[in-house]
Amino acid sequence: MTSQQIRQQFLDFFASKGHRVVPGSPVVPYDDPTLLFANAGMNQFKDVFLGTGKREYTRAADTQKCIRVSGKHNDLEEVGHDTYHHTLFEMLGNWSFGDYYKKEAIAWAWELLTEVYKLPKERLFATVYRTDDEALELWKTVTDIKHSHILKFDEKDNFWEMGETGPCGPCSEIHINLSDDYDDPSLVNAGSPLCIEIWNLVFIQFNRDANGDLHELPAKHVDTGMGFERLVAVIQGKSSNYDSDVFQPIIKEIEKISGASYSSSHDIVPIRVIADHIRTLAFAIADGAVPSNEGRGYVLRRILRRAARYGRKINLNNPFLYKLVDTLAEQMGHQFPEIIENKEFVKKIIRSEEESFNKTLDRGIHHFEEITAHLKKERKTEIPGADAFKLYDTYGFPVDLTRVMATEHGYTVDEAGFDSHMKEQRARAREATKSKIGTVNIIAGGLDHFETISEEPTQFLGYESLTGQATVTGLKKEGDNELIILDKTPFYVEAGGQIDDTGVIRIGENKLVVDDVLKNEGKVIHVVDNAAGVLIDTGMEVLAEVDRARRWDIMRNHSATHFMHAALRNVLGTHVQQAGSYVGPDRLRFDFSHFGKVTKEELTDIETIVNEQLRENIPLTHHRNMPIEKAKQMGALMFFGDKYGDLVNVVQFGDRSVEFCGGTHVHNSSEIGLFKVISESSISSGVRRIEAVTGAGVERFINQQFDKIHEANDTIEKLLDDKKKLEKEIAAFKLQMKKQQLAKVIAQGESFEGINLYYSKIEAESNDELKQLGDDLRDHMKSGVGLLLSVFDEKVGLVCVVTDDLIKGKNLSAGKIVGDVARIVGGGGGGRPQSATAGGKDITKVDEALREFKAITGKYLSN
Repeated sequence: MTSQQIRQQFLDFFASKGHRVVPGSPVVPYDDPTLLFANAGMNQFKDVFLGTGKREYTRAADTQKCIRVSGKHNDLEEVGHDTYHHTLFEMLGNWSFGDYYKKEAIAWAWELLTEVYKLPKERLFATVYRTDDEALELWKTVTDIKHSHILKFDEKDNFWEMGETGPCGPCSEIHINLSDDYDDPSLVNAGSPLCIEIWNLVFIQFNRDANGDLHELPAKHVDTGMGFERLVAVIQGKSSNYDSDVFQPIIKEIEKISGASYSSSHDIVPIRVIADHIRTLAFAIADGAVPSNEGRGYVLRRILRRAARYGRKINLNNPFLYKLVDTLAEQMGHQFPEIIENKEFVKKIIRSEEESFNKTLDRGIHHFEEITAHLKKERKTEIPGADAFKLYDTYGFPVDLTRVMATEHGYTVDEAGFDSHMKEQRARAREATKSKIGTVNIIAGGLDHFETISEEPTQFLGYESLTGQATVTGLKKEGDNELIILDKTPFYVEAGGQIDDTGVIRIGENKLVVDDVLKNEGKVIHVVDNAAGVLIDTGMEVLAEVDRARRWDIMRNHSATHFMHAALRNVLGTHVQQAGSYVGPDRLRFDFSHFGKVTKEELTDIETIVNEQLRENIPLTHHRNMPIEKAKQMGALMFFGDKYGDLVNVVQFGDRSVEFCGGTHVHNSSEIGLFKVISESSISSGVRRIEAVTGAGVERFINQQFDKIHEANDTIEKLLDDKKKLEKEIAAFKLQMKKQQLAKVIAQGESFEGINLYYSKIEAESNDELKQLGDDLRDHMKSGVGLLLSVFDEKVGLVCVVTDDLIKGKNLSAGKIVGDVARIVGGGGGGRPQSATAGGKDITKVDEALREFKAITGKYLSN
């Protein structure tokens, strides 16, 4: 049977047992921010197992693309080196949501494997959890498996848990023994490629509480998963998954474009790695992920760079991965049409990423070779963490790529040292981006040091109003600052990229300026300057007023950010994901994932779309405290890394933009005014940044541009004149600075056989400059021989000078001396007795030449 037939038979079998055949979820789980990638078929049914969601059916079956490259499910290191681990695999699964249980699950699994797929019963083993006697008896009674082939294992192999708490239960695994001694149970769970797990039947019957105790669930579920690639290899009689028709079309294409041979022991691992990794890259990108430096994007970047580096082993030195996408789409597009629909986009992103990495790959490999050469010389076998970090930080080598290269050369990597450098870098980044200096000091003690009269959280009024009567419920003195907690406030505390509000708190006739607002334990702390000593006490009634003009500018920019986000996804593609933002009164900044520079034409399209929508007067609908499941059903955008509770806020502008957001916004789009992009740039590989202005900000931007034009016209001529003057002054200054080196040379002169010698290595930029410095040295020497050496243009320059008294009295010649010294540095030269220049190519012999100068001079003295 072909792999397509095997997959279809699985789905048809469970359809005949009353299961709804459902589509698998995208490999990028946008509705589950706790996951980088879908790593099991049950991911899309997690809400059912947690009791927070339902389906209109109680039995389901599907095939799910899964990626396992991080956390406890990490098969990356084994990929290519063994026959059955992959970064992406298909999981065939069937589920029961409170319907059938262990009996049916076990019986149907055995029926499918032995009667439909015709697997030899004598080679099959079943494992059960050590205390699951129910499953043990069912295997004996509802199947005809050999009883000695039913084995018990502990929690490590046969107990499934979603997390530290929550749904869990025993599982029963089915293994097939492919060895000659197929009756040998010792190979089960021993990590041998001759006995592999093909199906896992999970029986979700418990809930684990925070104390670790297990409680029976009122409704029990079944969750099974079978490795498709392993199953196909077994049915097709292949000893390796890569030999089946799941991988062979890709492998043949790799052989074609590389000239390598899958049958070669040298080529087989690189070909396997590439064949595996292109599947992960293509499907993840087709489902909306892109390579970047964070989260799932970094995982993809690591995988791509790992594949690119393995490509070098089979002479694939130019971008090649993107060329395999067509073959993959042709092979798997019937089951997963998204790979066909997004094929050109996938190829474009992969090629762009390959080209980017290729620019640094050769230099990185060269640096790696320098590191290992040094280690070999030092007789060490571990690559220091600092060097591994430099390979990552400078050349883009993920540490696992460095590990692979190190292993190939017989070295290990100090990964603890690498992690330490990574932590230091992250700490520096956090320190550099702190926006609230002093915040830690203000709230370091929590609310313990506040004089409070209420434990209730502060009620936020700022969605509907910018002013509000409030009661002081907490106080704390910090120098001239007063920290005031109110029971209600219109002041927004920085969150989601939107910065704090500023304004005033009025107490009778007194007005206190609010410089900052913070939140702690649900209470909003207003930091006010009270140097005047205005009397404030708990229980007082005050009026809180937000700076209206400033807040409106912020709201315009925040709402415009939502419209721009939607336009970016419209123009560039749905792979665009928010990677950070700043929303202030002066401008908005939006960071997002994208593989290349946004072109001028694309920026124009984005601006046009946004401005057209702003003019449509689209009203705001702010859904507050909405159940998260309902928000997901609305299609609200949510992204990995964001943390959501059971109730969320959703900002909606008609059908143009729907996003999770708790910020403040205009009432309708026309209140934003005009939108203008002022810059587009790269902040890291795979992450772009757009800055823009709205409303009055556009007016200021236009006026600033005109001012710059006028200023430029007035100053260009002056700049040109100043440039000429500065060039002359700089040249003179540089030469004067270099002449100052001569004072040190004179001071360090030494007596030798009755004469004075002055010699040193100095800085110079040319032979002419060196000669001038030599003449100056001769002028400052009362009597003596001088030698100056300098390295410039990757060669050695020399000048020797002799005073007149030594030329006449000792018959010394600068030309002869400098010629002999020049030969030490691989050159030659000569000249007049008073002053002579020479040159050489060997810059490593400069110190030796200086040392030999005394002996050479002595030679001519003796003559």
